[in-house]
Parts: sequence; C-alpha cells; structure tokens
Amino acid sequence: MTETFVPQLPLALRAPPDQRFERYVQAPDGLLPQLRGLAAGRIAGGVYLHGPQATGKTHLLLASCAEAQQAGRQMAYLSLRGLRGRVRLASEGLERAELLALDDLDAVAGERADEVALFDLHNRMQDAGRTLLYAAKVAPDALGLVLPDLRSRLAQCARWALPVLDDAGRAELLRQRAAARGLDFDPAALDWLLRRASRDIASLTALFERLDRASLAAQRRLTVPFLRQVLGAD
Repeated sequence: MTETFVPQLPLALRAPPDQRFERYVQAPDGLLPQLRGLAAGRIAGGVYLHGPQATGKTHLLLASCAEAQQAGRQMAYLSLRGLRGRVRLASEGLERAELLALDDLDAVAGERADEVALFDLHNRMQDAGRTLLYAAKVAPDALGLVLPDLRSRLAQCARWALPVLDDAGRAELLRQRAAARGLDFDPAALDWLLRRASRDIASLTALFERLDRASLAAQRRLTVPFLRQVLGAD
C-alpha cells in the first residue's frame, strides 16, 4: 500500500491570504526572487532567514509553502516553538516534502538531542535534493548551538537578515491591509495614526483590526475625526 504524505500545514486553514510574497513589505533586494525560485523548484539550495520579532519570517515561510503548493509540489511547515526535546518525533517523515519550512529555530537551540535530529533531517533532505527553509531571530553563529555540525550545515544556506520596517514600510503595510478589505483609508488619517501608534508591528496590526471592526460597524471611512472618536484621542 502506498503511503500518503500529509502536509504539516493545511494552508487553507492556517495561512491567511495576506501572507503571500506580494504582501511582504520592504524585502531585501533579491530575496523574493530566490524564494520564488526555490518554491517552484527552479533553483536548488537552502535559505536561512533571521531578524527580530515582527520582521516577517513566518510570513515568508508560509508564502513559500503556498507558492510551492500552487506549483504542485509537496510542502511542509513546522514551528519548533513548544517542541524542545521532541524534535525527532515531530520531524519524522518530513523529508518526503519537496520544500520544508522550519520556523522558530531559536526554540530548540542548545538542546543537543534536538540539534542532532535537525542535523539528521537536514542531511536527509539534502541527500534527496529537497529544499530547506529556516527562520530564527538571530544568525546561526549567534544561536548558541552545541552541535558544530549543525552550525556548519546552517552556515551553508543562503542567509538573509530581515529589516525592521521603517515609517514608509509601516504605512505601506497598513495601506495594503486596508485595500485588501476594501477600506477607504484617508491619507491624512494614516499619517495621523502612524505618528501616534506604537512602532511595534504586532501592536500596530492589532490597532488596525480594531479600526477595521469599528469602521465596518459604523459604515464610516477611516478619517482623522473617526480615528479620534474610536481611539478617544485629543
């Protein structure tokens, strides 16, 4: 009986439509073409993404998985968060994916058994000519790995440092989200909001969701007076 490969990520349920390549803001030059090529199987190799929280690491991994799936390739996504001490069990069979995205590598760094499991998985994927994508908050040398062989494998990947969004990037992010939902975001209101909102992307996104709900309920455009009313600002 033929064994069926089941992706670790049911994209229709867990990858929101806004986590696609075209929605990623301020990508370093050359990054998206490389990820698209890897996802489609046009180029070989591995990629290691690193950057602080809210720089879009998961976004790019999910976008790669979505594009691979659209190209008819088998893909899998696995976050290592919460899997410390259990990576070998969680990674069984993942080498059957043509593209494998491993997120939150920081979560298991320093746990030797997990590092050995990742090293073995990397080798199996490499031997089979598969594509591996990694994401962590820091570069491989700063991860605190105890297994030199794993550090060496990660260092062989193309490494990309993801930047924190600047003001222009934050504005573009909100414009994209508003346009995708059919919201009319007055430019003056956008500028007003960005001058008062937290620079943290997660907080900014949560604030936008609040404004989206309020706008829908009141059937109002996102203008400065409406933002003042909703946020209680002077």
